[in-house]
Amino acid sequence: MPQKEIQTVVTPLCQKLADKMNYELVDAELVKEGPGRYLRIYIDRPGGISLDELEKFHREIQPQLDRVDYDFLEVCSPGLDRPLKKDRDFEHALGGKVEVRLFKPVDGKKLFEGALRAWNAETVTIEDASGLREFPRRGVALIKPVIEIDLDDDEGDDIL
Repeated sequence: MPQKEIQTVVTPLCQKLADKMNYELVDAELVKEGPGRYLRIYIDRPGGISLDELEKFHREIQPQLDRVDYDFLEVCSPGLDRPLKKDRDFEHALGGKVEVRLFKPVDGKKLFEGALRAWNAETVTIEDASGLREFPRRGVALIKPVIEIDLDDDEGDDIL
C-alpha cells in the first residue's frame, strides 16, 4: 500500500477512532524495516498517553485495518522529541528550543539549535546566540524539540 493510501484509508479510520476516544492522532506511517512492513500509528492526549490507552486503541483499530497490507502494527506515543511536521507541532514548539538539521551545511554546520520564532511553508526561523536565522524548508532534513533535563533538580534525588 503506497503512502498515499495510508492517508486516504488508514488516517481517516484512525482519526475517527481517536476522536471517539478523545485522543489526538499525531501521525500514521507505513515503513519497511528489516524483513517487515510496520504500520505505526502515533496518538497522544493532553498530559500524555498511558500504555493502557495505547493498548486499548490498538485493540479497537486492528480489526478495522484488515484490508491494509502490513506485517506489524504499532500504536505509539509520539514522544517528547518527535519531529515537527504539522502546523500544530510548530504551534506547540513556538518559543521553545528546537534542533534544525540541514541537508547541506550552512556556515560549515548542518546542525543548529535555537528558539523557534516563526515558520511557514517556505521557511523556518530560529533565534540562537548569533541572532535570527532563517532556513529554507526544502533544505531542512529534520526539526525537533530539544529536551533538556535538569540533573541538579532535587526532586529526582531519591531515585538514585
